[in-house]
Amino acid sequence: MAGFDVPADTYDRFMGRFSRPLAPVFCDAVLPEGRLPASVLDVGCGPGALLDELVRRPPHPHGVRRLAAIDPAPSFVAAAAARFPDVDVRQGGAEELPFDDATFEASLAQLVVHFMDDPAAGVAQMVRVTRPGGLVAACVWDHGGGHGPLSLFWSAVESLAPGQAATPSTGSTRGDLQRLWEGAGLVGVQEQEIRVRVGFDSFDRWWAPFTAAAGSVRAFLDGVDDSTVERLRARLRADLGDGPFEIDSAAWCVSGTRA
Repeated sequence: MAGFDVPADTYDRFMGRFSRPLAPVFCDAVLPEGRLPASVLDVGCGPGALLDELVRRPPHPHGVRRLAAIDPAPSFVAAAAARFPDVDVRQGGAEELPFDDATFEASLAQLVVHFMDDPAAGVAQMVRVTRPGGLVAACVWDHGGGHGPLSLFWSAVESLAPGQAATPSTGSTRGDLQRLWEGAGLVGVQEQEIRVRVGFDSFDRWWAPFTAAAGSVRAFLDGVDDSTVERLRARLRADLGDGPFEIDSAAWCVSGTRA
């Protein structure tokens, strides 16, 4: 599970503006009555978008709560540990979780499965560390269906530089997560679409974080000349207008129970 070689605050400005509002929608979709189980693992926690929502959730009825998190990127681990000193934050990948079998009542992964080097192995590890009867859940942007927060960007890329748009990864197309969860032996598997709308008061405010983007966006922008970037920016401005506007994004969400 590869991490981003980018400062946590830079990544948070780029994608956190979408992952933060997604977190409560994800939790509402998978947590019974919205209440936090007594012990939860956040797999691929990043700078802490999901953790921020988890610590806000109503506690377990008995008042006992254990939160743990893991991410392969040192900058993300440092940021999450500083923001949430009461959370057990560790560095590592989903494919080799450093926790004992059946440790948690729930294992969650927000916007992570498509970054795993081996998604099947990562999900199997999430199942291993979850107690029988516990929850295993995840969500991934609908990049495959063209409804993720970066889909407009990649659509413009394809129109200007055919063949250079990012290929959707495992988990970002309808049915991917359900197949992974069923393949991992989870029961009661349910996949659903969840959505968020994020408003921007101007095009420039939306575009600014792209200048320090991460992942496949950064790789594309670094690989083209300034004139191509400017043409791309102009195309997107024509599509979105000067603002204000909203970006309506969808993600696939899956949940299942360890037998």
